[in-house]
Amino acid sequence: MKFTPEHRALEDTVVKFCDKELNPHIAEWEAKGQFPAHEVFKKLGNLGLLGLKYPEEYGGAGLDFSYSMVMAEALGQCNCGGVPMAIGVHTDMATPALARFGSDDLRKEWLVPTIAGDVVACLGVSEPGGGSDVAALKTTARKEGDDYVINGTKMWITNGLQADWCCLLANTSDGPAHKNKSLIVVPMDAPGITRQKIHKIGMHSSDTAQLFFDNVRVPRRYLIGQEGLGFTFQMLQFQEERLWGAAGSLRSLDRLIDQTIAYTRERKTFGKPILDNQVVHFRLAELRTEVEALRALTYRAVEAYIGGKDVTKLASMAKLKCGRLSREVTDSCLQYWGGMGFTADNPISQAYRDSRLISIGGGADEIMLGIICKLEGTLPK
Repeated sequence: MKFTPEHRALEDTVVKFCDKELNPHIAEWEAKGQFPAHEVFKKLGNLGLLGLKYPEEYGGAGLDFSYSMVMAEALGQCNCGGVPMAIGVHTDMATPALARFGSDDLRKEWLVPTIAGDVVACLGVSEPGGGSDVAALKTTARKEGDDYVINGTKMWITNGLQADWCCLLANTSDGPAHKNKSLIVVPMDAPGITRQKIHKIGMHSSDTAQLFFDNVRVPRRYLIGQEGLGFTFQMLQFQEERLWGAAGSLRSLDRLIDQTIAYTRERKTFGKPILDNQVVHFRLAELRTEVEALRALTYRAVEAYIGGKDVTKLASMAKLKCGRLSREVTDSCLQYWGGMGFTADNPISQAYRDSRLISIGGGADEIMLGIICKLEGTLPK
């Protein structure tokens, strides 16, 4: 990747936003189990940060995905994982299909206010019966006149308690599992929608909901693109989600290593700093090297993506490595903090809790391995 002055200016803007608008409030939001999404997103919208890659005619900046990657990485300046994840869902997970395949009227009605930060978006794919097996979802959207009538349940929905609209994946016919699904914009104030908060072991400041749809009516014009292509559209959205997630881990992993170096340099045992033990400084050097390797993989994947290449394998590799390395870094660093690392308000323990989700959400490690094996031609015949 070649970074322009515009990339660096964007990075600086996002880092300053984290330090000024997010970090002073993280402890409060973590305790409450929710951050004020509408307030935060409006501030981001005013800075032009919610539509970096989307067309200018809809309020976006008209840039390529490399700028989304820079923003994701810079959000690692935030002192928690929940808020950056919620922002990423809004900018790079719930909206790519709408921006790319939605009708002009649909984009004007929903993409424009989303980019402006006037509304909050969520993505409705996972269900109680499973998340990674997208083809097996049960939610239906039955055609009735000019409406879809939606019934079903969605699970683990980031921004679900505060969202104004949902990019919903549902079965719109009885055809084959990969050809009977469609993406639909669902206003979250529609009658028949019930939301229930999900309590998690980490990502506390990001609200997560189970959504119930009971004969929910939405206009058929809210269909994104062609009916029956929802599975394909969602697979494309997953590519950006996985690249965003990998990029979003880089700065935070470096910060955890930095914090651990500083702590182990100051804390002494048996008359010398913990950092002076070879097993400690060698391990930290190894972890730093692994982060740089992930950065190189992520940058390569993004460069190929903006060049129009299929990055399914590279994005899957980056997502896999990101989840596993996040667990490895947080576990190793927590060990070197000793008892302090096991306290709830320690930055390392918070990252330990928050980062565990990476190997689950957006496609579990096992799904990433399956994709990579398929593209390598190593699956059993």
